[in-house]
Amino acid sequence: MLFTIEGVLGVTFFCVIVTYFLNATRVREFAIASVTFEGKKSNFQLLDQSVHLNKLSFSRDSNGSWKIWRQYRFDYSLEGDDRRQGYIIMLGKTRQTIVFAERIV
Repeated sequence: MLFTIEGVLGVTFFCVIVTYFLNATRVREFAIASVTFEGKKSNFQLLDQSVHLNKLSFSRDSNGSWKIWRQYRFDYSLEGDDRRQGYIIMLGKTRQTIVFAERIV
């Protein structure tokens, strides 16, 4: 059985893409859980039960390792009849900050 360089590179590229999407889905779930937890603690409601990727880049963490930096936007309501925007910043799988319309957590 012979392997060509194109075949090996193609399989490697496919594996990298699949790994990225699985990791991105996991980080998004962490972001949703973090916003939901903060909502229960701060008495607000996460609307649509989702977050949406707003920005994506690379950044270093406190140890100097490169991680993917993501900013997710979400909508929330304080009283049930209003809609406000906030965002959560994730560095790798770690929550960096959550910003609401009025305050930073």
